[in-house]
Amino acid sequence: MAFSEHFDQLLEKPSPRVQKFLQLLQPLENHQLQRLAAESAALTRRHFGKTMRLFAPLYLSNECINSCAYCGFSRENPIVRLTLKPQEVLAEARHLFAQGFRNLLLVSGEHPRYVSNGYIEECVRLVAAEVPSVSIEVAPMETEQYRPIVSAGAEGLVVYQETYHRPTYQSLHTAGPKKDFLWRLDCPERGHAAGFRRIGIGALFGLYDWRFEAHALAVHLDYLLKTCWRSFLTVSLPRLRPAAGGFHPPAPMNDRDYVQLLCALRITFPTVGIVLSTRESAALRDLVAPLGITLMSAGSHTEPGGYTGQGRNCLHYTIRGKIQASANDAASATEQFEINDNRSPEIVANRLRQLGLDPVWKDWDPAILGIAYAA
Repeated sequence: MAFSEHFDQLLEKPSPRVQKFLQLLQPLENHQLQRLAAESAALTRRHFGKTMRLFAPLYLSNECINSCAYCGFSRENPIVRLTLKPQEVLAEARHLFAQGFRNLLLVSGEHPRYVSNGYIEECVRLVAAEVPSVSIEVAPMETEQYRPIVSAGAEGLVVYQETYHRPTYQSLHTAGPKKDFLWRLDCPERGHAAGFRRIGIGALFGLYDWRFEAHALAVHLDYLLKTCWRSFLTVSLPRLRPAAGGFHPPAPMNDRDYVQLLCALRITFPTVGIVLSTRESAALRDLVAPLGITLMSAGSHTEPGGYTGQGRNCLHYTIRGKIQASANDAASATEQFEINDNRSPEIVANRLRQLGLDPVWKDWDPAILGIAYAA
């Protein structure tokens, strides 16, 4: 039985571990939050040492068939779009490799016309031949569709549920295959069955009450730890950022609650990786990095071609999914959302050292398991 078949019951009758987590989410006085943070930091050092794994997102395409009210890539938005050719993806990857990155996350909008027929597999194969750790964040697939991507060299799969609150999910996803709440909910298990070594989940905070989202996220994580035990699990806590379409979050989450949630997750799930993106400000990232974060992005761009300008001669405008005209007058494709921490990877790494942490650019190589991916 898949997680979707247990979801409602597990929300109503949480496990002892999730009950402990919910207790940690209760309103706290300042001194109580400080104790929570100290415990979280100590557990992180115990299980992960002082290491901070660094990665960069590499956007392949901002074409999308879905209508999602909160996303800059939504089909409804009249934006500048671009899908990189595989060799252009490789050029972006080589630029990031030269900056020091050995861990890349390939991200794409969800449009079968542009990112199907082996496109993701080819991009993974090219990048994995030169970059040790490659993960994907693309449209959910069947297990059998994932297998050739794993064989091509992808070791990680990231899929966020966005919101675990079904009525909110339905109201925000008005068209496209992403409307299927349960199909997305079971995606991590399909990825595990396909052989991904790392699986990342998360919720997009700001769409619904943060405590409900945190509760559901913990339930999902607790379930996956028992059923997807062959994969290393990570959890991400992205908050909504300004993007094309001008969507305003109906349930914004403040910094204090963010810190409490982060610490509660670390205390309840001490061996799970916690991811921090450049959605957050430099000041907040510096504050929470020692408290429980194990994986952090740096120097990010959220538009295809954002690092080197690849594909600029193929920019075009779309309205409701239809190409209207070329956009050669535009400087770049439209980003998915605005970055908040614009520091370079080098500056971020230096700041981590000042905080007593060790930035790690590489912690995995296929040679560890004797794997050789075809070029």
